[in-house]
Amino acid sequence: MIETEDLSKKFNDLWAVDGVTLSVRAGEILALLGQNGAGKTTTVRMLTSLIRPTRGRARVAGYDVARQERQVRGAVGVLTEQHGLYVRMTALEYLDFFGRLHSLTDEARRRRIRDLLEYFGLQDVAANRIGEYSKGMRQKLALARALLHEPPILLLDEPTSAMDPESARLVRDEIARLRSEHRTIVICTHNLAEAEALADTVAIIYRGRILLCGTIQQLKDEVLGAVEYEARLALPWNTESLMLPPGVRLTRRDGSVLRFSIQDPTPANPSLMQQLVSMGAPLLAFQEVPRSLEQVYLRAMERAQLPLEERPDA
Repeated sequence: MIETEDLSKKFNDLWAVDGVTLSVRAGEILALLGQNGAGKTTTVRMLTSLIRPTRGRARVAGYDVARQERQVRGAVGVLTEQHGLYVRMTALEYLDFFGRLHSLTDEARRRRIRDLLEYFGLQDVAANRIGEYSKGMRQKLALARALLHEPPILLLDEPTSAMDPESARLVRDEIARLRSEHRTIVICTHNLAEAEALADTVAIIYRGRILLCGTIQQLKDEVLGAVEYEARLALPWNTESLMLPPGVRLTRRDGSVLRFSIQDPTPANPSLMQQLVSMGAPLLAFQEVPRSLEQVYLRAMERAQLPLEERPDA
């Protein structure tokens, strides 16, 4: 649904986006992560044919972003960080206005507006002015506008930015509900927990370049290394006679906490636990150490800011 190759944009002497290559399949949710100014929004603007690439190419729903702008804009629904709702309009007037811009017929427009207002739970306030809406309601209406012409691709820029926790959760729930095998969603966000909860694939951008791209599990394995498990004991215990199974390494011993790096948990964990119990270790709990997308992101940023010769993959 989205393919880019060496996609790049230069403003004066600054390469805001430099050599971005991505592929997003139908039914996938991709999260674009990066610092302010990393190039996320510029990438989205190129994917919506709002600005032309300086170099490289991109196809969205099969259309070239530089040569088929009208078709691209018809294939995408966009939610910008500042979504520009017309607060003096009612929701009905607002959606009808955008339906006309998308050249929907009267019948199609009425049907889509009715269905979307019902889908987002806004039918009871459809005749109210948008200025009376809460943040969560406004964000839902902006999502309804993005979906009005039934686009196969959604591009969402900071969909929960500056929202209270309850409203942000409502919008995240709506995005999860919008997932389907026929719809591709790209989310630009600073909210790493949100990205981990919603995305199938993550791309981390730094100074206009893709640092890492893959599934969350792939990135955890690549950046954080082997899975770690932690054994919590009732009291400190001597590990000198412990015979570790193949692929298991004791990485931390801190009082009554033992931590193990384990290459393949399926065969190793039962053997390790059996040995701990048989040797009289006062075992209270044995569990995987959580590995978060936040850890991946922070580690990637640390590496990116090192001099080239000091990076682990140099």
